[in-house]
Amino acid sequence: MSYLSVSTWSLHRLLGPLRWTAWDSEAGAHRTNIQDQPQELTLLELPAEAARRGYGAVEICHFHFPSTNGDYLIELRDAFSDVGISFDTLLLDYGDLTTEDEARLSADMRLFREWIDVAARCGARKIRIVAGEASPDDEAAIGRSAVALSKLFAYAEPLGVKVVTENFKPLTSKGTNCLKLLEAARAGRWPLRMITDFGNFSGPSKYEELAMTLPYSLSVHAKAIFDGNGMPDEAEFRLCLDAVRDSGYEGSYVLVYDGPGNMWEGLERVRRIVEDYL
Repeated sequence: MSYLSVSTWSLHRLLGPLRWTAWDSEAGAHRTNIQDQPQELTLLELPAEAARRGYGAVEICHFHFPSTNGDYLIELRDAFSDVGISFDTLLLDYGDLTTEDEARLSADMRLFREWIDVAARCGARKIRIVAGEASPDDEAAIGRSAVALSKLFAYAEPLGVKVVTENFKPLTSKGTNCLKLLEAARAGRWPLRMITDFGNFSGPSKYEELAMTLPYSLSVHAKAIFDGNGMPDEAEFRLCLDAVRDSGYEGSYVLVYDGPGNMWEGLERVRRIVEDYL
């Protein structure tokens, strides 16, 4: 049965500073770049607010975590369980599994395992890991990414966390590449699944590509195209939603809003349309 979820990216102007992870090639190490943002709502308060507004789940971007210490993660897990909604996915927004820099790949893989541990401790069901930054025309990169994702899938499985990827960043910007990646991971016995994001396919084949990946998706990022006033292009958005319905998908519709103005109000404009498909 389908249900409504919300991504913390849709509320990023409300949740305080963003903590972006970056690779420092000179130092050969990761660094955190902090982007100041107003805070009207803490991450610990978000589950109750989302439940009050009728959402069944939340997806949290990794850069919204103010802490990853054990006590904080327990508090976050309890914040979800106390109000009876799900922490569906931890969205790790950093990393390049297709890099040919062995030092960076090794450091990234360590970091990914650390975030899988975080996901397990705070009760996230899934963790989204980016497939890679390589060109979509790089066939060898698809194989490298599949091997790395399979290793992470194997690490996460005993912890009760599913590793998923997304049509996000260059390597998986084509539906055919997504299918090749999934097939390569499955050849190694790991049933890798996806998130399909409406905004990450483009061009005349967009709706065909959505139809390719939706049967393998555990969640859908329902992202509309917005005008300068934050109003969605409803006709185009419904074409995406029609593709979801026609695929037989049942799962979370994660509402995504990054337009101007009040973010909760922007989400409501998206929600009004999506509710026709639940």
